[in-house]
Amino acid sequence: MSAVPPQNLIDEWTSVQASLKQQLVEGDTEEWQRAPDFKGLERVGGVDLSFIKGDDINACAQLVVLSFPELELLYEDCRMVTLSAPYVAGYLAFRETPCLLEALQRLERTQPGLMPQVLFVDGNGVFHYREFGVACHLGVLSGLPCVGVAKNLLQVQGVVRSEEHLTQVRGHAAHLNSTSGHGFESHHTQVSDSRSSHWYLSVHQYT
Repeated sequence: MSAVPPQNLIDEWTSVQASLKQQLVEGDTEEWQRAPDFKGLERVGGVDLSFIKGDDINACAQLVVLSFPELELLYEDCRMVTLSAPYVAGYLAFRETPCLLEALQRLERTQPGLMPQVLFVDGNGVFHYREFGVACHLGVLSGLPCVGVAKNLLQVQGVVRSEEHLTQVRGHAAHLNSTSGHGFESHHTQVSDSRSSHWYLSVHQYT
């Protein structure tokens, strides 16, 4: 799965991204998004793929829906999937979106009343090489507002993982700006006494 794909496939993926990007709507489209306390927001979802160490083909595709603001579990879907597309930086959506979209479609068929009103996606959104990451891709295809949540800083759009950057985000939440004009958030989480994590949220990725 680590083999470099042919250039014609990369060109096709780039073309698909550009086409889907035309359907992206950035900004608030729902009433609850404009409300100070998110009044009207009742269900939030999250999707992710988990891999077994050493196996980059078989993964567990997960979708959860929680009540808001209680954050009680309303729905869970975890299924083993086999990925057919290779991992290529900047094209994660073509590898992971199909199985995540299937999970959302299963929910819509069986329990449509539990469809999330907003979806958090493991990966980037508009903060991306071509301003159309996996969160945007899934949002356009599903018709759901999506927010990208990345564990690693993508060094694009003038953003560099420098000591200055680390100082800015260490120990608190920070709003960062890129040369494209898109803003994104960095959140620092103390997991334990000896371990901490950073999360990067590409904001305003609504479709």
